[in-house]
Amino acid sequence: MKKANYKLQFLFFLLLLCIPIKVFAYSNEIIPGGENIGIHLNTDGIVIVGFYEVNGTYLGQDAGLALGDRITKVNGKECTTIEEMVSLLNASPDFNRVVITFKRDQQEKTTHLKLIEDENGVYKTGLYVKDQINGIGTLTYIDPNTKIYGALGHEIADKNTMQKVEIKDGHIFRSEVTNITKSETGSPGEKNAKFYNDERYGDIKENEESGIFGTYQEQIPQTDAIEVGKPDDVTIGEAEIRTVLSGNTVENFKINILKIDKKSATKNILFEITDDQLLNQTGGVVQGMSGSPIIQNGKIIGAVTHVIVNDAKKGYGIFITTMLEEGEN
Repeated sequence: MKKANYKLQFLFFLLLLCIPIKVFAYSNEIIPGGENIGIHLNTDGIVIVGFYEVNGTYLGQDAGLALGDRITKVNGKECTTIEEMVSLLNASPDFNRVVITFKRDQQEKTTHLKLIEDENGVYKTGLYVKDQINGIGTLTYIDPNTKIYGALGHEIADKNTMQKVEIKDGHIFRSEVTNITKSETGSPGEKNAKFYNDERYGDIKENEESGIFGTYQEQIPQTDAIEVGKPDDVTIGEAEIRTVLSGNTVENFKINILKIDKKSATKNILFEITDDQLLNQTGGVVQGMSGSPIIQNGKIIGAVTHVIVNDAKKGYGIFITTMLEEGEN
């Protein structure tokens, strides 16, 4: 009987050894960002972002299409751009029954779309669509060993559908802040910027809940790497954010961390801006500031993600470790 107990203990020990352990390879020290970046995304499929009426009929809705559906084929032929889609529509043998293949919630579906000719002889689909998205944000970090970067601290969602954009590919590039529309109570401001789309910094491989990620392909900025702060390192009290208010000059500004939430997916750090210069120029947190690194006690601990609309001096940040782990996937 005693021998059998030893065997059971040995088998249990083996089972414990077989449990997979996820090990992340990000560096203990990373380069903090703060630089303003332009963002270009090519969507995975042609995204339906709206419907319009044609002769009293909403053709897209009648066909069972919905906002956020991604068109991938017309009459069985693949299309990845609006230009390709239009070409295939024009070549349709039957404008009353165009076969549309689309994705919804990662499932492929098929329907028939009727086109209607207007008074100018142009066939209308009743669909508003897009195949790319452009914007600005802030670079959060670069891992000097892997050259993986993270930015924004939150996913990119289409403003028409409010759904996460499923991407085919994309890139980040140089942009400079030209001026700032200040935040006011109930109305978040924004950074306005000039784009240099041909001066690319890196590719975009992922658009996830915790940010956008890819490989940084240009020369890494001459900024000292600093230690990664774990969630347990974050404390109530003074900290800093790194961001750009003019051109592409990164500056540090004082904030005060008010609350820490380790259970939230992205709103882990509640903070208030206390820096007079930043408040005078921006009125608080503004759009385009997403991704600005949060630094406390010499460690990078997070990134700005959201503004509190009714009190723009306050905002939320995500833990940097959440971004680093996603960037490794």
